[in-house]
Amino acid sequence: MDVPVQNDQAITRDSLYGTAAESTYAGITSFMRRRYSRDLRGVDVAVSGVPFDTATSNRPGARFGPRGIRAASTAIAWERHWPWTFDPFDHLAVVDFGDCDFDYGSPQSVPESIEAHAEHILNAGSAMLTFGGDHFITYPLLKAHARKHGALSLIHFDAHSDTWPDEDGKRIDHGTMFWHAAKEGLVDPSRSVQIGLRTTNDDHQGFQVLDARQVHRRGVDAIVEAIRARVGDNPVYLTFDIDCLDPAFAPGTGTPVCGGLSTAQALDILGGLRGINLVGMDVVEVAPAYDNAEITSLAAATLAMEMLCLYAAKHKVDQ
Repeated sequence: MDVPVQNDQAITRDSLYGTAAESTYAGITSFMRRRYSRDLRGVDVAVSGVPFDTATSNRPGARFGPRGIRAASTAIAWERHWPWTFDPFDHLAVVDFGDCDFDYGSPQSVPESIEAHAEHILNAGSAMLTFGGDHFITYPLLKAHARKHGALSLIHFDAHSDTWPDEDGKRIDHGTMFWHAAKEGLVDPSRSVQIGLRTTNDDHQGFQVLDARQVHRRGVDAIVEAIRARVGDNPVYLTFDIDCLDPAFAPGTGTPVCGGLSTAQALDILGGLRGINLVGMDVVEVAPAYDNAEITSLAAATLAMEMLCLYAAKHKVDQ
């Protein structure tokens, strides 16, 4: 008897489009059950991981983040992402491109490997949704995106500013990337914003800071309005460090800081940004070894889906 294949859609699905139910507890764990493929012909968004975490200043383990996010995503891959009124996979051809390859034994070569990985995808005409790894990975990703799109507006969710100075320019450090990005013109700080910060750095490098206290006191609607006013219609790179969430909602990370956003607040802020000119996105710093019941990985997967909905709304649905 022939049995129709309805599982392991990561390798058996015929189309790059659509959502179909598959057992949440079984099967190959590509992100949201998208097809695993290195063929970028006709692909709108390539999901990939950068399992690099040797730039961390506290607990390691974010190298397992891409795997953890993919596995957690299977719990939400069976239906349309709530509360959006369309399924992004009906409008976007999305593949899981797998992970960036690099030589862990030659750390100084890793940034170049990440940048080349991004350039390959972008030059093929696909946008990127990237999973870290520690937050350093955003720096080479920004280099590749700025080469294509020009100076970017950065929407940066984080507990930390990541703008600590590196005058010698030699550090591979997850706390210095946006100091470099501002100095090198990869991002335009006057059109960029950082949300959820709750650590001390008095030099903001020109970025607008909407710290965690402002989010809690002013509310989601005011924060959304401020972000939209800041970035305008400039090309936006959106980076979400999972430690922007309070440790109650994201314990599985390397540098947790109390007093952060709830998952609901973060999702509401992202959802309110419909219409921004999103050109690239990442979710970083998920370290599953410190997680409980996959709540951090699940939050990351859900935030990533919110980003895909934003991308689909701007580039496909609201045309």
